[in-house]
Amino acid sequence: MSLELLTMGRVSADLYPEQVGATLEQATTFRKMLGGSPSNVAVACARLGHRTGVITKVGDDGFGRYVRLALERFGVDTAQVGTHATLRTPLAFCEIHPPDDFPLLFYREPTAPDLTLAPDELDLEAIRRVPLFWTTGTGLSAEPSRSATLAALEAREGRPTVHDLDHRPTLWASEAEAAELGRRALANVSIAVGNLAEAAVVVGAGPADETAQRLLELGPELAIVKLGGEGVLAVSADETIELDAIPVDVVNGLGAGDAFGGALCHGLLAGLPLEETLRLANAAGALVAGRLGCADDMPTLEEVESLCAA
Repeated sequence: MSLELLTMGRVSADLYPEQVGATLEQATTFRKMLGGSPSNVAVACARLGHRTGVITKVGDDGFGRYVRLALERFGVDTAQVGTHATLRTPLAFCEIHPPDDFPLLFYREPTAPDLTLAPDELDLEAIRRVPLFWTTGTGLSAEPSRSATLAALEAREGRPTVHDLDHRPTLWASEAEAAELGRRALANVSIAVGNLAEAAVVVGAGPADETAQRLLELGPELAIVKLGGEGVLAVSADETIELDAIPVDVVNGLGAGDAFGGALCHGLLAGLPLEETLRLANAAGALVAGRLGCADDMPTLEEVESLCAA
């Protein structure tokens, strides 16, 4: 069967301490889970009933094999998951300090396999054909992934495409470079998604409504600014929608944005009205914020709809 969503970019094996509140030096046991924002989004959308795949690379090691098996277990197509012969599959560690402190430690040196994706390795016909395509800012942070991401966006030729700003400062040479590449990417996408801090890297700091308008000026038809505990703002030429966040006892906020992204993709693929889509996305994010994991703890459609109806 043909895919409905393709995501492209970062992947990792995540190792999260099972002792909430412990620092890495204090933690004694860790839970291993699939990670990497675009991979999480593919899993989240698959959990909501869609056929998804991911374009990425892993190392020729046990963690790389784990990533493939985990994606397959979650129903995500791995036909475009490559293997780098010498680089190791990235690891990501975090600390869990609810409600809003979740420091990350990435092991992606000297570089990560997903950042070695090159334009000539892409199946551009598959990228053109898929109904919805998703890229991230991290994919722009280094060559050759930078050129591959831009080539994939150009291949879309105006078809529905989401770019997640997904800014990770430690992966960039400078914020100015991130801003320049972010603007280039947004010229070729239909939807921009990011939190207020990520958007500020690309368009400068300011209130959410001004930030959304500046994002629209760069090319997208829709700008979605995630506001954490204050909710979400979506702005297009025709409508502005503001929704409050759903209250939740936060366990780990790291996967909430990717759950939001997966539900956003569900709404787009299902042709739902924008406000309904955002309500589902808000609910998905809230559910995952109340759980430890990211990909491993993505909700079902029944769970998301039940929370919306509560």
